[in-house]
Amino acid sequence: MNIITKLMYTLHRILGTLLCILFLMWFLSAFVMMYHRFPRVSTQEKMQKLEMLSQAGDPLPDIASVTARLPRGVKVKSTTLNLNFGQPEFSFSTTKGAFRLLADSTALQTVPDSDHLHRTAALWCSSPIARIDTLHSLDQWIPFAELKKEMPIYKIYFADEAGTQLYLSSQNAEALQFSNRNERFWAWLGAIPHWVYFTWLRQDTALWTKTVIWLSALGCLMVIAGIWVTVDVWRKTHRSRRPKFSPYRKKWYHWHYVSGIFFGIFVLTFTFSGMMSLADIPEWIHKPALKKGSPTRILHARAPQPEDYPLDYRRVIAAYPQALQIEWRNFREHPYYIVKDGKTEFYIDAADSLLRPLQLSEEEILKGVESIYTSADDSSQHIPDIRISRLEHFETYYRDMSNMYRGRPQLPVWKIKVDDPDRSVYYIHPETGIIRHVDTSSRWKYWTYTALHRMRLPGLNSNATLRKTVLWILLLGGTAVSVTGVALGINYIRRKCRKRQKRY
Repeated sequence: MNIITKLMYTLHRILGTLLCILFLMWFLSAFVMMYHRFPRVSTQEKMQKLEMLSQAGDPLPDIASVTARLPRGVKVKSTTLNLNFGQPEFSFSTTKGAFRLLADSTALQTVPDSDHLHRTAALWCSSPIARIDTLHSLDQWIPFAELKKEMPIYKIYFADEAGTQLYLSSQNAEALQFSNRNERFWAWLGAIPHWVYFTWLRQDTALWTKTVIWLSALGCLMVIAGIWVTVDVWRKTHRSRRPKFSPYRKKWYHWHYVSGIFFGIFVLTFTFSGMMSLADIPEWIHKPALKKGSPTRILHARAPQPEDYPLDYRRVIAAYPQALQIEWRNFREHPYYIVKDGKTEFYIDAADSLLRPLQLSEEEILKGVESIYTSADDSSQHIPDIRISRLEHFETYYRDMSNMYRGRPQLPVWKIKVDDPDRSVYYIHPETGIIRHVDTSSRWKYWTYTALHRMRLPGLNSNATLRKTVLWILLLGGTAVSVTGVALGINYIRRKCRKRQKRY
């Protein structure tokens, strides 16, 4: 046995003993993750708690009179309107930060009082409130560092059989988390161990990311060593006079060896792809071409100011009285509104005073993509070859994503291929303005994470039943490798303890 092979045996034995329980936890929790996610408040849930804009107590104001109250010199990037207990509330994202304005108040932002918090809580659960805790630090169900800016956070316990809990921001009474006992139970079995979502670690995003990456990297090293050992054992076994499928008589060695033969490669890809969910693609594999900004941001840049929209937003609300929220959006200079009623989104063209659905033309989509590669300061700049075609079917990088479109048909879509160093492809939906940009980096990310970890492979994407069946088989195999590994790890520790006792 050469030095490298001896090293592989040692690495697999030591790292396997240290990481076997972690791997078993990852595989078992993956089963739960297929059906139960970490409880979070979805955008749609928040939307359904809003009031219809047509029920505003007072007439809606002219948008120009509202934007006039913003600090001088700011440029509005996006605007949203919804009702806040009967009062129209405008939310602006600007070049100088975010601002919330009530239509009938001169204040830029209002701090919710006790009555406001109780009324918000009643929207989420009809049961009486048992108690309210004021949190000044994150806990298990809100472990994310970005929520620190919402402190203090109010944790509301409801007196119901489901054990419902609601977290509200003290800044604007926004719901940050909403869960019941059943969801929290499954989170402990699924998302928390699988994603290592422990508060003390997850609240430090950088530390959490490095921890998961390093644990996964060590796991990859362990599995690679295990595959090396398996090949070595297989080679030696089949050189003997009486070759057997497995040379091991002890059951745990036998089943670890057998399960490793069939599922070792999957355990490696599962571990590696888990690491790549957080790790960046190394530059030695692919270094992105230098760009002046995100392509998607460029296509949404040059937004008209809200008061410059030819179509008055009040006409849109009158035409859609069921609307709960309206957004001012744009594709380059082309303005449009997104009207949301909690179930469907309507995209309304605002380029003139006529009320009609959005329909971006082939020409303006093509010009929009060309603008990414041109500069107003350099008219002689080389524009790469750009080809546009109408896509009538889903493909690897543009698959069924119904949750993004709220029931709207995702096809046909314009596919724009650009002959740039990143081999960019843009998928732009003409009826929504939704943009999906794919380049070499995102392709690497897809194949190193999405395809391998979630089995989002060609042939499986369009068949949910087949995809879940494949996942079940592979995860059962990974679990078998891990269970036998735990047994061998325990036996290894016992042997070491016995030898240590004999010495003393």
